[in-house]
Amino acid sequence: MQIRAAVLRAPHSPILVEDVWIDEPKAGEVAVRIKAAGVCHSDWHLVTGDTKHPVPVVLGHEGAGIVEQVGPGVVGLEVGDHVALNWAPSCGRCFYCLNGRPALCAAYTGPIWAGTMQDGTTRLSVAGSPLYTYCALGCFADVSVVPDVCCVKLPNQVPFEAAAVIGCAVTTGVGSVLNTAQVPAGSSVVVFGVGGVGLSTIMGAVLAGATTIIAVDPLVSRLQAAIDLGATHALAPGENVIDQIRELTETRGADFVFEAVGIPAVQEICLSAARPGGTIVFSGLAPMGSSTNLPGAILVREEKTVKGSYYGTANPPSDFVRYAEEFRLGRLPLDRFISHRYRLDDIAKAFDDMLSGAVRRGVILFD
Repeated sequence: MQIRAAVLRAPHSPILVEDVWIDEPKAGEVAVRIKAAGVCHSDWHLVTGDTKHPVPVVLGHEGAGIVEQVGPGVVGLEVGDHVALNWAPSCGRCFYCLNGRPALCAAYTGPIWAGTMQDGTTRLSVAGSPLYTYCALGCFADVSVVPDVCCVKLPNQVPFEAAAVIGCAVTTGVGSVLNTAQVPAGSSVVVFGVGGVGLSTIMGAVLAGATTIIAVDPLVSRLQAAIDLGATHALAPGENVIDQIRELTETRGADFVFEAVGIPAVQEICLSAARPGGTIVFSGLAPMGSSTNLPGAILVREEKTVKGSYYGTANPPSDFVRYAEEFRLGRLPLDRFISHRYRLDDIAKAFDDMLSGAVRRGVILFD
């Protein structure tokens, strides 16, 4: 079947919307008619080359849609089901799955980074040449064929655009607060970088009951968005930002500090923003091969803890449903989080708006 998809043919080249061929799902696979896909900075990392990936590749890893076809052996999914797509599928049997860390599943890591299905082949092609998929999904496309474990059923009442952002930004940011850090009510929280993941971290801090929530970002538009979504304070980065954070946290520093952009220099600042005994969580994707200087002398003497948070330490089958319910109850304001909507042909503008800070979260809508 011929579909349209957003293709990156090489780093530092334009994202092009092309006619491509998609095969039917094989055993254990599902074809999903995409209805909405979020515009996330992680896709842009392939454009810049900060994330290495086989090309040409169909981008998009934050999506939702309707099950259109199921392959042999698929159980629990039927044609017509509404699903959010999970870019960290898990086997349920490996060491990490059995120890409560399905986002680190060893069985799917290799194929995901190779851009293929589990059998090492792709379902996408152009003129007979394979096209790879990003994060097992490649959902900047009319239809995506994915492993069945990438599909999480959600109630039909959940709008597709809300289901899409639950599939990445929300699960990453909210999960970093609720799962990775397990922030207790009454805590003080600082979030460095309030793009999509950072704003989701703000919403997660509100859900957790944090009483002081400080957003730090150079863009006024993002700081305004952070305040609207629940931050109690908004600061611009600079020489005095650590002093300002301490003034807002009884001179100690914050209980929890989140870095949501993946810039090593910002990660290093986070160490000073946390109080002695505090916790620093990195959820932003730093460029592959980069390094961050976190002095052991400070970590030991001040008993600070540094954690990585990959996909919000999520268990997507349960976490997606939980976040959808929080949205339904009005406690997770995804309607205010999503600010701009685009068509697939406007994907270049969607990324331009994301990079400029003009949007909170942009979403590509499909017919």
